[in-house]
Amino acid sequence: MDDLQLREHAVNIRESIIEMITAAKSGHPGGSLSSVEIMVSLFFGKVMNYDPKNPQLESRDRFFLSKGHAAPVLYSTLAEAGYFDKSGLNTLRQLNSPFQGHPDMRKLPGIEASTGSLGQGLSISVGCALGLRLKGLSSHVFTLLGDGELEEGQVWEAAMAASHFKLDNLTAIVDRNKLQIDGFTEEVMSLEPLADKWHAFGWNVLELNGHSFDELIPALQKAKKRSDKKPLVIIAHTIKGKGVSFMENMCDFHGKAPSEEQAKIAYSEIRECDVQ
Repeated sequence: MDDLQLREHAVNIRESIIEMITAAKSGHPGGSLSSVEIMVSLFFGKVMNYDPKNPQLESRDRFFLSKGHAAPVLYSTLAEAGYFDKSGLNTLRQLNSPFQGHPDMRKLPGIEASTGSLGQGLSISVGCALGLRLKGLSSHVFTLLGDGELEEGQVWEAAMAASHFKLDNLTAIVDRNKLQIDGFTEEVMSLEPLADKWHAFGWNVLELNGHSFDELIPALQKAKKRSDKKPLVIIAHTIKGKGVSFMENMCDFHGKAPSEEQAKIAYSEIRECDVQ
């Protein structure tokens, strides 16, 4: 898939994120927008093995959205990939809608686990990676975490276990947008030196531009081919609210919907979003 097609997927997903959150008048745009290129790379960059027509394909790779509040980017990506029709996205957070504020694996195909209690996604992924190994399957597990989520102790318990069990079929991706609900991560609870922390827990570590397809896709493709007996974490440096000027690096839009007027501005800017 060429860069123009990847960019078009990114634009479509960003537009869907804004549209559904605006319709719901509720949701988390900032961390959804920051992780769009990561999701596009996984699902459209010839990285993950999956089949929308057979969501339970045993040989599929598994993706877990640990930061479940960013459900709009997962829903938009799965719809873009053909798991379900886009027409339902605008029922986000409505009563009886399958598109709830956090992903529910019982409601929609393509969702591997119900997530949203921060800190738990990596533990789920470790268990899944171990299970795949026991079954003799070569499938890979990818997990997307928020950087504010790394303040949860359970993340580091899971990190220790992944290293102990030599899970080279596991790749964690940290959406390092440097903002969380209460402010900048380094002011709320400093994470740095973040790469050193992961190294100390026995992980291979890679840092890259989380908005660059040229950096993301080769790194993710190589992640699947490893046999080095170590889990890998990719620290993807991103911009919270990427693609919408008044949302970028703004804590306010961690969990606030845009107004109808703001949404119109967002749509016009998304088409001009600078990604590599």
